[in-house]
Amino acid sequence: MTRHIRHAAVFCVLLLVALLVNAARVQVVESARYDDNPGNRRSTIARYGQPRGDILVGGVPVTGSRDTGEQLRYERTYLRGPLYAPVTGFASQRYGTAFLERTEDAVLSGDHPLLSPFPLWDGMTRDRPPGGNVVTTIDPRAQRAAYEGLAGRTGAVAAVEPATGRVLALVSVPSYDPSVLSGNDAAVQRAWARLTSDPAKPMLNRAVRQTYPPGSTFKVVTAAAALDAGVVTDLDAATDSPAPYTLPGTATALTNEGGGCADAPLREAFEWSCNTVFAKLGVDVGVERMTATAEAFGFNDRDVRIPFPVAPSTFDPTVDRAQLALSSIGQYNTRATPLQMAMVAAAVADRGQVRTPYLVERTTRRGGATVATAGSRPARQAMRPATARRMRELMEDVVREGTGTMAAIPGAVVGGKTGTAQHGIGNSGTPYAWFVSWARGERDLQARVAVAVVVEDASRDREGITGGGVAAPIARAVMEAVLRS
Repeated sequence: MTRHIRHAAVFCVLLLVALLVNAARVQVVESARYDDNPGNRRSTIARYGQPRGDILVGGVPVTGSRDTGEQLRYERTYLRGPLYAPVTGFASQRYGTAFLERTEDAVLSGDHPLLSPFPLWDGMTRDRPPGGNVVTTIDPRAQRAAYEGLAGRTGAVAAVEPATGRVLALVSVPSYDPSVLSGNDAAVQRAWARLTSDPAKPMLNRAVRQTYPPGSTFKVVTAAAALDAGVVTDLDAATDSPAPYTLPGTATALTNEGGGCADAPLREAFEWSCNTVFAKLGVDVGVERMTATAEAFGFNDRDVRIPFPVAPSTFDPTVDRAQLALSSIGQYNTRATPLQMAMVAAAVADRGQVRTPYLVERTTRRGGATVATAGSRPARQAMRPATARRMRELMEDVVREGTGTMAAIPGAVVGGKTGTAQHGIGNSGTPYAWFVSWARGERDLQARVAVAVVVEDASRDREGITGGGVAAPIARAVMEAVLRS
């Protein structure tokens, strides 16, 4: 009998070992496969089983969580959703996440290992710490001024702090309320279908994901290239620039909106936006140096993230001389996001330095302890400091007595550049109205804000569309909001 008991005991031990081996296989070796199985809802239920962390603007949450009492318990809510949608994006139980809700999902959902004081223990027990918070760089006054300025129009505004690269405003109109996508019922499906099929594209973040021909605002880059290359040494000396200007190697004549541009000095040509002068300057600088300067400002960079990806702005390095002339006035293949053009204005304001833009100041635990900060941001020199100083002169002239007078702010120093960009087949589309600018308060040692505004549907009257008349007042409102804060 003792032998039978021994055999039974050995058999039980083998069964126990087999059970432990199988449990280890399932929990360690096969765990990823089971976690990723669409039929396994445990991780999804856990994800929505607690409130999501918040996104903060000006220290105040612009997001929240609503207890539905359902299996997927908490749904995302948004405060003033359309105003901040280009910043927050959406967090949907059915359609996933976008923008900050996506790039900062690990913090917001509680998955980030630094949110827990005992990450190894939480990994073993599969406990999820409370979601953390994301503190943005957005200035609520600037954001509101940009949104209200664009009301009823299609366009975008981007504003940055020149000395740091902090993104102060990021607005795209028309917009949408991300709350309508939060759940997973039929109403969410209908909202998604409506938003994604809307020809006005309310879910398109025009400030960072849409590129436009920058038109005459690109003349900031061309002027900087000409000054750095020594093609122009005196802002007030006549240039050898015929008007009209025949594009090299063609019989096509480039003209100006107004007169007085023939051989105009750079100061006057910039102030009144003479196409012929800047087209010829671009050709005189040459494609290699024009490309180098544009890339120093940030064009052709495919790795810009704020932290979500920004569409690359482009300057074509393969153009011939005629195409280079058009590219140098912001036409042909030259394309830019509003954020890129805000960076161009910021570089002029900040002694020629381009700061890497960023949108997240820091991330924190639910109780407020810091998880990560933005840290120091790299900068690159887009032009010589002496060139930047002369560019500030030119941009100040535009606002003081040129095409950008509607951006002037009493008691502040403001520099700007207008632009009216043609597009469409045969330039048949309604021109885009642009304005880029920077502002320094009377007590400030350096500029506090740089802004780019683009308005797509500025007017049905093509003759009445100008960046100075349509976009400049919006930029002024944003700059005033920052200077007051």
